[in-house]
Amino acid sequence: MSNQTFQALKELPIPLSRSQCVLHKHELLICGGFNQRACYSYHTVKNEYKFICGYPSDIKLNGHCVVKLVDKNNNKDNNEITLLSFGSSSFGENKHTLVMKYVSVWSNKSNKSNVLKNYNQWIPFTDNQNHPIIIGRDDDNYIGMRAAIGGSKNHLLFITYWKNDISVFDLNTFQFIKHHTLPTNNSILYHCLVSKLENGQGQGMTKTNKQNYQMLLFCRKTGLSIEYDEDNNTFQFYQLSVCNDIAPFKYYAYVRINDIILFFGGCNYPNVSKLVYKYSIRENKWVTFRNTLTNPLFNCVAILSEEYDYIHIIGGKDDKETIVSTHMKTKVCLWDPSQLSKHEIKYIVQYWIRILKIKFGWIDDFDKIIIKYSL
Repeated sequence: MSNQTFQALKELPIPLSRSQCVLHKHELLICGGFNQRACYSYHTVKNEYKFICGYPSDIKLNGHCVVKLVDKNNNKDNNEITLLSFGSSSFGENKHTLVMKYVSVWSNKSNKSNVLKNYNQWIPFTDNQNHPIIIGRDDDNYIGMRAAIGGSKNHLLFITYWKNDISVFDLNTFQFIKHHTLPTNNSILYHCLVSKLENGQGQGMTKTNKQNYQMLLFCRKTGLSIEYDEDNNTFQFYQLSVCNDIAPFKYYAYVRINDIILFFGGCNYPNVSKLVYKYSIRENKWVTFRNTLTNPLFNCVAILSEEYDYIHIIGGKDDKETIVSTHMKTKVCLWDPSQLSKHEIKYIVQYWIRILKIKFGWIDDFDKIIIKYSL
């Protein structure tokens, strides 16, 4: 069943673990990985890769983070985007903070080097006076950290990191405005951090009338709903349930789709999972699926396609700790039946009518049955 659930795609140009991936229209921008500085664009229609650039030779990547900065003009059709990459090595050493103005390597425009001289390359992150900015205090250990963009003007960078810290960095003033300790005894790294924004992938926060912004964090036995009050610069935390099946693990891939978060694989050394888990935000409930990954996997990355119809799972390590070049995708509707199209629902109903030889009609329970049947 797993082979039908997960479709193998063209392999990555190089094996990748602990990679970062950002969506840009029909492209998945794969930005380096553990001890790998190369960045690629994967075209979801062409099923092909193109090299973008490499990180500078003095940068050591180990659990870094890449986020897409929000366009101040909210222009979704903009062909240019800006990426922010930052991270550190152990004990907070060798920090880097870089930006890339990206234009599609698949477009004719990207081939005109004289026009796009400063594009598609990592350069230092600078303030308004062109002074280099490094995100992170000297002792902040950013290995395996996670980050999200939010705030009333999408100007705040929320960072959760080892050992159990959360910080807020103002991208307009280039200053930290808040540091706080998370209410957990677990070490927080290689974890899940998502916004409560519909179809969010870490970009943006849920805004309320009180200028509150909400995130969800999971790591091993820790489950937290995090609420940030921008007006008063304060945090509130609420405990969430974590099912026993996923509680031992971190290093999983994850993706937020509407009301659910899906988790793929994970590791609690020496045990590596091949399971798929679903958390319902509204119900605060978990499901462990019978369908599994084709192989045990951890340190991979998951990302939602532009049309929200597929989840891509990229790279990682297997249960022998071999870094893999695997790239696969799976249909969203297999895990979230609310995403079934009208055509798919109609097909299922017609199939039932044909095999059961029943008269056409409808009862309230049909909706629930269709959802179960689709899985």
